Amino acid sequence: MLRRSKVAVAATVAGCAAAATGAGLVIHPRAASPAASAASATSSQIAVLTAGGPGSAAPASQHRPRQQPAPAGHGAKGVSVWAFRGVGNALARSGASWFYTWAPDHPGIASPPGVQFVPMIWGAGSVTAATLRQVRHEGHYLLGFNEPDMSGQSNLTVSRALRLWPRLMATGMSLGSPAVAIDAATRGGWLDRFMRGAAARRYRVNFIAVHWYGADFATGQAVRQLQQYLQAIHARYRLPIWLTEFALIRFGASVSFPSPRQQAAFVTAAASMLRRLRFVQRYAWFALPATSGDGTAGLFRGGALPTAAGRAFEAVRSGSGSG
Repeated sequence: MLRRSKVAVAATVAGCAAAATGAGLVIHPRAASPAASAASATSSQIAVLTAGGPGSAAPASQHRPRQQPAPAGHGAKGVSVWAFRGVGNALARSGASWFYTWAPDHPGIASPPGVQFVPMIWGAGSVTAATLRQVRHEGHYLLGFNEPDMSGQSNLTVSRALRLWPRLMATGMSLGSPAVAIDAATRGGWLDRFMRGAAARRYRVNFIAVHWYGADFATGQAVRQLQQYLQAIHARYRLPIWLTEFALIRFGASVSFPSPRQQAAFVTAAASMLRRLRFVQRYAWFALPATSGDGTAGLFRGGALPTAAGRAFEAVRSGSGSG
């Protein structure tokens, strides 16, 4: 499967997996739309995934959130971010209610008033005592491993991810699943096997994190494909969803992008659709910075100058709560 670099982003597996300008993180083409007949998780599985229990590998008290976070609402708009000139002004102008950096912290990026940072444990190298202590000071929510199903990303087997998961649960934070690149709703896919393993071990997962990149640049069709994918994911796991990367990018022998007008139209229409899906608690566009390597997807150029997609994103009303 073709992969390309995310210009100006690096996830450092050793240590804290801090994002840094000028290196390469990889994004991937979206999976084909999953079959509508995708099987749902059972009610008993969902109770286990969200509550922890006596079969867990750590005390049950470590598996429950240390305190109940405020409701995340639905349709709360956010962005993925790395440092660039004017990043603080761009983040404030965007109207995002939350952001993340693929890392446990956000060096060089000041959070504007009312904008929440959400940390991530990027991969196995981030599962250290120091990093797990650090993320506890960043709020109530914690994102799990980044694209463990891809060799160019955190590249974890399901069994290794499950062995590490109790350490994330022990933070007491509300936990997002590992965010797979493809096939999130597919029976037997990486995420399905992880969630089944978590249920069997009575591990806690509070919400599903997922990525999506659309290859159809026709606005209506792209929005329908994204909606169908999210609905199939929710039908399988019956948990809230955070869409933590999405944009229109076509992968093939070469990478192509829609026109600025097409990307902007998708931003507007997709955000409207996401607000109507009550199970989508949050979404984050890829990405706040606009770079030459990311075509029309970036929202702001250096100096906080909005692109066509950025102007469309600014105009989007966020959902009912930011958590």
